Amino acid sequence: MLILLNKPYDVLCQFSREGERAVLADFVAVKGVYPAGRLDRDSEGLLVLTDDGKLQARIADPKHKLEKTYLAQVEGVVTEAALERLREGVELNDGPTLPAKARGVAEPAWLWPRVPPIRVRKSVPDGWIELVIREGRNRQVRRMCAAVGLPCLRLIRCRVGDWTLEGLAPGEWREA
Repeated sequence: MLILLNKPYDVLCQFSREGERAVLADFVAVKGVYPAGRLDRDSEGLLVLTDDGKLQARIADPKHKLEKTYLAQVEGVVTEAALERLREGVELNDGPTLPAKARGVAEPAWLWPRVPPIRVRKSVPDGWIELVIREGRNRQVRRMCAAVGLPCLRLIRCRVGDWTLEGLAPGEWREA
């Protein structure tokens, strides 16, 4: 079984409850499936769930080089120089990243409002980046953006390999 979930903001990427925070079980009442990869509590978007351990490992393991596409709303003006640094790979505290595909994009027309909304400062511009990576280190996209001077305000994973979150509102899922 393979399930595609649009994980909402502020949901823990686990089924077991710890305290009052929302968890995956609040949205997916299917037993025996587990996340293939993770999304941080403050990240949104496509999460692949499966009951197939081999498929789960293939999706999550960077040696299989499965591309993951993210949309990042960042603080600051997205420059070609910053995008080029992302394309070359950036140095993080746990070593260099692989080169990424990076381009500046407009805010997607299909994007849902985040609850709660991000903090917007009128005196500081923001922009959007589409970033495609083949790794999956802890908070990697956020750290990569910060390394080029563009801290993330909002992060949405919109694709994992050929799977997309197209047509899924936050909290909705479908079988793939």
